[in-house]
Amino acid sequence: MIKTPERTYYAPHGGHPGQSELLTGRAVFTEAYAVIPKGVMQDIVTSALPFWDKTRAWIIARPLSGFAETFSQYIVEVEPGGGSDRPEPDAAAEGVLFVVEGELSVSLAGKTHVLKPGGFAFLPPGIGWTVRNESGAAVRFHWVRKAYEAVEGLDVPEAFFTNEQQVAPSPMPGTDGRWATTRFVDPADMRHDMHVTIVTLEPGAVIPFAETHVMEHGLYVLEGKAVYRLNQDWVEVEAGDYMWLRAFCPQACYAGGPGKFRYLLYKDVNRHAKLGGVGVGGRAR
Repeated sequence: MIKTPERTYYAPHGGHPGQSELLTGRAVFTEAYAVIPKGVMQDIVTSALPFWDKTRAWIIARPLSGFAETFSQYIVEVEPGGGSDRPEPDAAAEGVLFVVEGELSVSLAGKTHVLKPGGFAFLPPGIGWTVRNESGAAVRFHWVRKAYEAVEGLDVPEAFFTNEQQVAPSPMPGTDGRWATTRFVDPADMRHDMHVTIVTLEPGAVIPFAETHVMEHGLYVLEGKAVYRLNQDWVEVEAGDYMWLRAFCPQACYAGGPGKFRYLLYKDVNRHAKLGGVGVGGRAR
């Protein structure tokens, strides 16, 4: 078992700003990216979910035509005694849960797994999991959902449960560990069509080129602050902020310090690009 120092993760608690506060904020929505600052995550923007008790959710990403199209991401808050016996309404959806505050009990195949901060669960489609908060305090966690893309000849990956504390970060080449990725899934495992990882940059570390790639991204800042290059803009972000990047949006980063800059990252992987919908010369079929 890998044992790393215990970490804290930013989690929204909602609330409502006073009438004397300024309207101006850092929220941005463009054709290439969106930034949802932590201050946006107030009570008024939460959603209720069918068949969930004592629960509310901040829906911070959902498929939109022409923008991010592969996934949705929620921050879910469940009060003591709450949860769901029918959490996932889509039999084709796989999911990842990542706990940032409190304790979450996830039951699957007759066994209950208790996830504490840093706890991670991968849930393949159609397995009938349930979830409850059996503790005495609210639990807050990320829920990433994606329609699984099956491939003939590849099995659907099995469910698994772990914690960040049990996974050794992989340093990026040539960085002396100043830029590292905590990978919960083997990148060579072709059964998986999405990765949810944690990226850590030490103060002053950089992503030293403008990444421009087919993968969509959702980035939730767990800790620290940085300046992110998104398309043609420099955007300052901090713990609790969320970035939503369209495919091919150029991106780079400077970690600002004084502590580590860390974020939870979604990306779609390991599948061919879909070709339906456009014919020769760009004409719709």
